[in-house]
Amino acid sequence: MMARKHKNDRLITRKKRVRAKISGTPQRPRLSVYKSNTNIYAQLIDDVNGVTLASANTLQKEVIDASSANIEAAKKVGSAIAKRALEAGIEEVVFDRNGYLYHGKVKAVADAAREAGLKF
Repeated sequence: MMARKHKNDRLITRKKRVRAKISGTPQRPRLSVYKSNTNIYAQLIDDVNGVTLASANTLQKEVIDASSANIEAAKKVGSAIAKRALEAGIEEVVFDRNGYLYHGKVKAVADAAREAGLKF
């Protein structure tokens, strides 16, 4: 009898599958979303040079007052990362859902970033 994979192992498998297909460049960086139980993080990553170009998360005071990981917080993180990307001269990105389902908080980050002017 085969042992079932742990939930986190399945997440890592999905994450590797997604990352095998996408990569960020200086002109079109990767917008990576990470969510913990308490916070939401978004980064613009240039994989060619291995640098983070911009980031936003719910720990930053200008994004949200109290740290939380709900859909409203995800929308604020999405609009903040888009604003910082446009300030850095970046208009197009590749979206990396980081193994999470494109639903709920991850979708809220993506939709808010699109509304604020990012193209992906």
